[in-house]
Order: sequence, then structure tokens, then C-alpha cells
Amino acid sequence: MDSYFADRVCLITGGAQGIAWALTQALADRGARVYACDISEENLARASQELAALPWADRVTLTRCDVTDRERFEGWIQQVHQQTGRIDVLVNSAALVRGQDVIEMSVEDTLRTMRVGYDAMVYSIKTVLPLMQAAGDGHIVNFGSSAGRVFVGGHSAAYAATKAAIDGYTQMLQFELRGSPIHVLLVRPAVVAGTDFWRKGVDSKRNPRLGDFVPYVTPPQIAEAVIRAIRDRRLILDIPRFLWLFYFLFGLSPRLTWWLFTRGGRAQRDYGQVEWRYTPQAQ
Repeated sequence: MDSYFADRVCLITGGAQGIAWALTQALADRGARVYACDISEENLARASQELAALPWADRVTLTRCDVTDRERFEGWIQQVHQQTGRIDVLVNSAALVRGQDVIEMSVEDTLRTMRVGYDAMVYSIKTVLPLMQAAGDGHIVNFGSSAGRVFVGGHSAAYAATKAAIDGYTQMLQFELRGSPIHVLLVRPAVVAGTDFWRKGVDSKRNPRLGDFVPYVTPPQIAEAVIRAIRDRRLILDIPRFLWLFYFLFGLSPRLTWWLFTRGGRAQRDYGQVEWRYTPQAQ
């Protein structure tokens, strides 16, 4: 039990898989009451099965919700607030991933990528922020990506555009709330292995060969880093830390970065095959 998170009410979107599921477990392990929503029945069933074996299962409530359905999504948030009387932490992690080039991806999937990642973030923040302001405290965590800063392929233009939009929105929100008791954290991970991003959304071979020589991170590692960043009220969490080198290089010369990332062909490592499991804190 962590005194900082004990009994705090946390909302997490996309919370039954990958990073968000690891964060759901990490927060509940520290005593928080976590309300996680996800659209995937398969992920919810798997998460529920894993949850049943954990000592703090009663601290997690899983709900099926489509975050692009504004009325129902906002209704879910308001329902949680009515039940608990508070919302202390909001984590916007839901994402739609399609590993396709622009010419291949349908207009519908392109627009839905933005709706799941960006529009849903706007819905949740506009609903939760007034509640946090009235309470005089709160944390908002938005998941951007290194893909929203360095544009060298590997996923899709729609995904990169969505993460870039999240990045800009979050940093402007941080500026607007400067000096406020409301803390806003932008998380920008690099390659996170062992998630549906690679298992169902993107073929690992779309990554450049360079990626095989760069350390990846796992969902529990991201979750632990986010926990620390929330407690320390950090503004931006780039993980791994060496990402700033790629940001600098791309800002200095996009063409040089493109050249570097296309050397050696496609990646050979399969990030989807990496297995992980959250390890509860020592009681």
C-alpha cells in the first residue's frame, strides 16, 4: 500500500491490455481504486481472469466502453464520479493502431485512429478537469509517443498524426494550468514490446533494422516510470531516456534521420512475442 495512491480514484482508458493494463495493476497494487474501460471483449475477459488471482482484485472495476461514443464515454466518467465522489487520476491511453501506408489505409480507419486517440482524450479532459478544479487536486496523464516527434515510419501516418496532436494539446494544457494544483503528464514511450500494438496492429518488420539494436521497454517498466512521474509531478516522461538523441537528430536533419533509419532494411525482432507479467509489490 502506497500512502500517496491509497484510495485515490483512477480512470484509465484502453485499460485491459498492454501499458494501460500494467498501470491498472500497478495503481491498484498501491491502494488506488481503479476504473478501467476497454472496447475489446477479449482483452476484458483475459484481464478479468488475471485479476481474479490477484490479492487486490476488489480495487479494480473493468467496463466495456467505446471511447469514441462521446455520450456513453462521458456518462461512464460521470457515473464513476457519482459513485465515488472524486476522480484523482485520469489516464488517456486508448489507441487504434493500423500498420499501413497512407495508400493502403481506408479513410474510415484513418479518421477513427484520431477519434480513439485524440478526440476521446478531449472528451475525458473536458469532463474531468472541472471536477478536479473543484476538488483542488488531480493528475491527468496523456500517452503520446516518440512516434509523434520523430517521423520515420514503422506504424502509420494516422498514428503519428494522432500522437503529435496529443503532444501539442497536452503541452498547451500544461501551460494553461501552470501554477495550478492540477498536474498534467505527457508520456512518450519508444518501442513497447509484448502488446497488441505488435501482435494485432503493426508487423514488427515495418520497423527499421536499427530498432533491433535499441533496447525496448515492457508495459510494467512503463507503468513503474509513470507512477514515479505522477508522484514527482513531472511534465514529460520520455522512456527510454535516450529518446532525446533521436528528437535532436530529427530536428537537426530529417533527411539524415531518414537515411539512418533506412540502413540495413527491415527489423528482424518480433516485439509481439515478448511475454511479460506485472509483479505485485512486496506486502
